[in-house]
Amino acid sequence: MAILIIAVSITAPALASFFRGRTLDSEARRLLSLTREGQSRAISEGLPMELWVDPTQRAYGLEAEPSYEQSDSKAVGFALEKDIQLQVVNNNSLSTSPAAPLPMSGATSSAPVRSNHPSLPRIRFLPDGSISETSPQMLELIGRDGSALWVALARNRLNYEIRNQASR
Repeated sequence: MAILIIAVSITAPALASFFRGRTLDSEARRLLSLTREGQSRAISEGLPMELWVDPTQRAYGLEAEPSYEQSDSKAVGFALEKDIQLQVVNNNSLSTSPAAPLPMSGATSSAPVRSNHPSLPRIRFLPDGSISETSPQMLELIGRDGSALWVALARNRLNYEIRNQASR
């Protein structure tokens, strides 16, 4: 019995750290899969989709733009795990620099975009499968222990991918 107690007391902290790391990884994968769902829905339904992020309310979700549909029956929302923080690292919609890259053709429109979340950062997926130039380039997920993962725009600008600190 004493040997069992010693073994449990040695392995318990390592297991707790392992499960905290799995939570951060799971949250990053859930966010990444939501980007893929948004892009897929935009293409298949022919409607712009927006993945909104609310760091203060610790939530994010996906829905069709209200300018095309008044309500989205397939809209989803998620709350972050209690030990995880979400930050928008690079938000293009706030960039007004003259050196900012020009939008790709079809990536933006001159008409104003309506949103159910106008003051929040949003990733906007267009019906042709492209990602709007005003979308954030990177979302950072930070665990309780300070470890971080990024859901970042891929170099080819066609989708998002998970990056760790080494590949940031």
